Amino acid sequence: MKNDKVNTKTIKVDYLARVEGEGALYVKIKGNTVTDVKFKIFEPPRFFEAFLRGRSFCEAPDITARICGICPVAYQMSSSHAMEDAFGIRVDGQLRALRRLLYCGEWIESHALHVYLLHAPDFFGYDDAIQMAKDYPDIVQRGLQLKKTGNEVVILIGGREIHPINVRVGGFYKALTKQELNSLTEKLKRARDIALEAVSWTAKFDYPDFEQDYEFVALRHPDEYPFNEGKLISNKGLDIFVHEYDNHFIEEQVAYTNALHSKLKERGAYFVGPLARFNLNFDRLSPLAKEAAHSAGLSPVCRNPFKSIIVRSVEMVYACDEALRIIGQYEKPEIPAIPFQPTAGTGYGCTEAPRGILYHRYRVDDNGRILDAKIVPPTSQNQKTIENDLWQFIPKYLDLPSEELKYDCEKAIRNYDPCISCATHFLKFNIDRE
Repeated sequence: MKNDKVNTKTIKVDYLARVEGEGALYVKIKGNTVTDVKFKIFEPPRFFEAFLRGRSFCEAPDITARICGICPVAYQMSSSHAMEDAFGIRVDGQLRALRRLLYCGEWIESHALHVYLLHAPDFFGYDDAIQMAKDYPDIVQRGLQLKKTGNEVVILIGGREIHPINVRVGGFYKALTKQELNSLTEKLKRARDIALEAVSWTAKFDYPDFEQDYEFVALRHPDEYPFNEGKLISNKGLDIFVHEYDNHFIEEQVAYTNALHSKLKERGAYFVGPLARFNLNFDRLSPLAKEAAHSAGLSPVCRNPFKSIIVRSVEMVYACDEALRIIGQYEKPEIPAIPFQPTAGTGYGCTEAPRGILYHRYRVDDNGRILDAKIVPPTSQNQKTIENDLWQFIPKYLDLPSEELKYDCEKAIRNYDPCISCATHFLKFNIDRE
């Protein structure tokens, strides 16, 4: 921070630490008024939608998985569901359960990474988890053990921990036996105990007094805490099917960032991710996860984004619980994937990535060749809300020393666990011809 002139301060964070990808922050303050806030995503566009054009439908799950090394399953699930929607097929029964189990693994490993290694150091005043581990080695080791269990679920079902290779449109390339899945049981029980400890541990953190009147958006399933399916709902009246997404959401190009800003056409900024899921689907959590939330003093509606670290811990309890339930009821399906013939059409898919809803839309021809693709990641959807938070958060803490205020601004961004690399793959290409 530096003083450009009397009563004017500028906060510049050239590289945001402990987030996926490369981003920056710019804040200008005059007197007691915040006059400018820019959450800048400068990582170059990655053009995944363009890469997909002309490729076969069957390549979409593997290509889109490359968008993110932390939540590749979410991309595989959204792309597979969208293609299956285009072809008029539905994956059900034990194949659907196996997909749900795979998603449990991704939530466990992603949430453990964020809770223990990326977010928790903020509440203890450490620059990173390595510094924190010097004073709290047992806590960091528990987080690593939890993440390892999530990785093992993804490895077993997906074929490898990063960019798994076993998911295909219509199901899987290989279906596992019950005996193979049983090898995860004891590890998941231990992981669930660690997740319960995480809920109790994070509940004791010192949280800033900060709440906003957010519009929370998440999937809502009739019977389940949402992973792969459901309607899109909000706490302010949104209630639509996934194929209606483009009628209600719009993306805007903003000059200072390489990620599109997504907003609701009717009301503007909205909030996706664990806090939105928790607030809109609390009744769908397992009894143990609900009990853990209540013990932590957490119930819907929670409007403090800093408490998202508790919610992520509650969701880890749920993911372990749900994984154990699925394994207990699992029987190997007769075939690893349902047969189908590709047909021309447009398909829509939306799943709950660890960071929030991930929307895919594809248009394909009679041979299943991709003609057009649209992908809207969670960070693009939260980006406008992150900026809005900073506009409201900074005036409450103007009396803080400059370095502390700068650090708190970064903390406010990390509440959302933004995946900047995921967000930078828009393509707007105009040609003027005479």
